[in-house]
Amino acid sequence: MKTGQISVQSENIFPIIKKFLYTDQEIFLRELVSNAVDATKKLSTLSRVGEFEDNIDNCKVEVKIDEKKKTITISDSGIGMTEEEVEKYITQLAFSGATEFVEKWKDKEPDQMIGHFGLGFYSAFMVAKNVTIQTKSFQKGSEAVEWNCDGSTTYTLDKGKRKKRGTDIILHLTDEDAEAYLSQWKVKELLRKYCRFLPIPVEFEGEVINNTNPIWTKKPGELTDEDYKKFYQELYPMQEAPLFQIHINTDYPFNLTGVLYFPKINQALDNRKDRVQLYCNQVFVTEDVKDVLPEYLVLLQGVIDSPDIPLNVSRSALQSDLNVKKITSHISKKVSDKLQEIFNLDRADYESKWEYLDLITKYGMLSDEKFAERMKDFCLVKTTEGKLHTIQEWIDHCKLNQTDKNGETVVLYATDLSAQHMSVKNAKDMGYEVVVLDGQLDVHFAGFAEGKFEKTKFRCVDGGPMDQLIEKDVTIESVLTKEQQEEIEKQVKSIINEVAFDVKMESMPPQQEFISIHRSEWERRMDEYAKMGQSMPFGDLGLKKQTMVINSNNPIASKILQKSELEQKESIQYCIDLALLEKQQLKGEALERFILKAKQLL
Repeated sequence: MKTGQISVQSENIFPIIKKFLYTDQEIFLRELVSNAVDATKKLSTLSRVGEFEDNIDNCKVEVKIDEKKKTITISDSGIGMTEEEVEKYITQLAFSGATEFVEKWKDKEPDQMIGHFGLGFYSAFMVAKNVTIQTKSFQKGSEAVEWNCDGSTTYTLDKGKRKKRGTDIILHLTDEDAEAYLSQWKVKELLRKYCRFLPIPVEFEGEVINNTNPIWTKKPGELTDEDYKKFYQELYPMQEAPLFQIHINTDYPFNLTGVLYFPKINQALDNRKDRVQLYCNQVFVTEDVKDVLPEYLVLLQGVIDSPDIPLNVSRSALQSDLNVKKITSHISKKVSDKLQEIFNLDRADYESKWEYLDLITKYGMLSDEKFAERMKDFCLVKTTEGKLHTIQEWIDHCKLNQTDKNGETVVLYATDLSAQHMSVKNAKDMGYEVVVLDGQLDVHFAGFAEGKFEKTKFRCVDGGPMDQLIEKDVTIESVLTKEQQEEIEKQVKSIINEVAFDVKMESMPPQQEFISIHRSEWERRMDEYAKMGQSMPFGDLGLKKQTMVINSNNPIASKILQKSELEQKESIQYCIDLALLEKQQLKGEALERFILKAKQLL
């Protein structure tokens, strides 16, 4: 028997093997099973290049638990190791066996190897007080080897008892970890989470738990819509079928495969799980893909797989890298290309899906300048009648009737059809048309769209009197004298809280309201910035007032002036209450007063 010291070279000291290298204890099973799969793939590689002649058709990885002995065993019939290789690859952390193997055979076999991360074996000591390796190399005449280590830097290396090629990793669990990881249910759950798509069969309790040939490893031309639907159900059982999918299959300038599904997303920026899963050569890495997917695409579902995404040593976190940025941009372009393809091939189908595409598309356009340029001609707006148009189509449609005196086309929009019913009706009575922007990002998007489409501005339908929202080159004289206007304005200001309202006397068409209340477009957008937790573009200017507009040409103005001072005040109060009621701002004692006055009038 031989005794030795594990070699940790000074330039590769890790702090340290047991519990600080990995942040998630349960990944020990992923690492050990992945290494076993790697050993099997190496044997397959040697077979293909003529370096190994025995049958490898039934190679698999087995995972077994023994509750009495408190052990977990991971077995493979792969390449195995000689005594020299055990010393080199297990006891000297500065080397990575898989990296060396890939380098040796890279010209003959293009396959990527799982084990190029290295160090996976040592995750075993997160749960084991002692680890035994029983291994026998595939090489003719080699002898079995047994390696034992208790988690310190001391190990023993002796002759082993294994008769066939391959390796057994036997974990003798610590007392505190034994209960958690000797449960059949728990082990199966972990295998299904981390190993469900490994390329070599993984067997537990007589059952193969993985799909060795998932659809993202195949070419799109080999697959049907039914194949994609079945795979979606495999990933997300019991969930509603997605709208469509995007198959990514790129090998230059980086290697990236995967299938992304567009689920039916409502108007909510939720943070639900069951989103996109990241794999590296079919080894599960993480569901936290915010560094790979653009933020606006994290609501998608599916799988992406790339050996070119750099991970930290434990395979649990992404590292910033130029390739990651390229991959992120590539995925974004694939999504916009797919949306354009659907629009061009079948616009009716695109429109039928728009309520679910709306949020992602607008979020992407607000977040990514390149995505915005690609999608601006395929982003839709919906009219109050439910018809859909591209933004440019709608601008062209509105130009004739809704162009103001400055030559700018005014797109009128509603954020709440029920609350803004009267304002919408008023716009329609004047021959104008209104679109609905009632999504979570739509007020932001209105401002953004103004910068993308020349000589266009978006205005909320209740943001002011209609002739001020779409100003025409027409001057309307007031039927009241300056003194009469000042008298009404004085009465209004004596009633309202001037801290909350900015009072303006205007000469407008007589059919428009006597008193109306509005929030300016600027105020509305600043409020939306605040709701989203964003800083104000020009700082917090403290503009919180609403505007109360008095139409001096409305017939009510002249009638009020004919009444006594007390009656004037009561009538103006009633008109103010009507304006507040329309904006759903009449509450408490003010609402009670209004109701009592209405009863008196009846």
